[in-house]
Amino acid sequence: MPEGIIVKALSGYYYVQDENGGEPVQCRGRGIFKKRGESPLVGDRVAYSETDNGEGTVEAIHSRSSQLVRPPVANADLAVLVFSVVRPELNLGLLDKFLVHIEHVGLDALIVFTKLDRIPDGEEGERILRDVAEAEALYSSIGYQVLKTSAHRGEGLDELRAALAGHINVLAGQSGVGKSSLVNALVPGLRLETNEISDKLGRGKHTTRHVELILLAGGGYMADTPGFSQLDFNELGIDEIGTCFREFAERSSSCKFRGCTHTHEPQCAVLEAKEQGLIAASRYDNYVAFMTEWKENKRRY
Repeated sequence: MPEGIIVKALSGYYYVQDENGGEPVQCRGRGIFKKRGESPLVGDRVAYSETDNGEGTVEAIHSRSSQLVRPPVANADLAVLVFSVVRPELNLGLLDKFLVHIEHVGLDALIVFTKLDRIPDGEEGERILRDVAEAEALYSSIGYQVLKTSAHRGEGLDELRAALAGHINVLAGQSGVGKSSLVNALVPGLRLETNEISDKLGRGKHTTRHVELILLAGGGYMADTPGFSQLDFNELGIDEIGTCFREFAERSSSCKFRGCTHTHEPQCAVLEAKEQGLIAASRYDNYVAFMTEWKENKRRY
């Protein structure tokens, strides 16, 4: 029985691509999945049978290494967080919020700064370049891989292809940062729909309407998805937020109190590291803001 990976799910059909990268086979799922309360997902590795009319049936779903709810993708192992350096400007608070959620679901993260070609000349451009260099140094020191790219000039694309190879990659980031342009540059001949930034609003419109895995020339898949757009902390506990900051998690075992919130407790290793300059003030301030948001959400709901 042939095997493959579901690269698209649309209108009750599952499009299964075999390991040779041929044309996906349009399949229906077996009725037994519905009876079991199971549902095939994009990213699932499956066994399928082929019918006489060239279509097929998903017969079995192999065990999953991961499962995301929003976006609904199975077996993803790398989140590619795309942030532009101009229009919209680099937002480290939002980047940290994405990282918290990525850490919580157990994926590794690759940070990609885009639109380097849009940096203006003069003092403003020099400021942007300083901010980007500082952000690159900060997140690299924490343990994240950081790449700088320009889809229009082709900068950084070879390094990005190498980083994506062998992974099911989930593309994420706020609208208007150039995610679709980046994927179009990575996959020649692909033309994902893109929208220019609105000068009035300073942000883009969502252009991706369903989850689909795109086979990359260097190996691996990219999930271009509409997910990760609503980031809140309702599903996280107060302890879990701290563990989603890598530099906090590696020090928390040295805190005096178990369940330390790293905000006021004596002999807190995280607070001590912050005072010594070993934890960036921006990361700590964002942590406190996220804790406050979580508490407010808990009271509200």
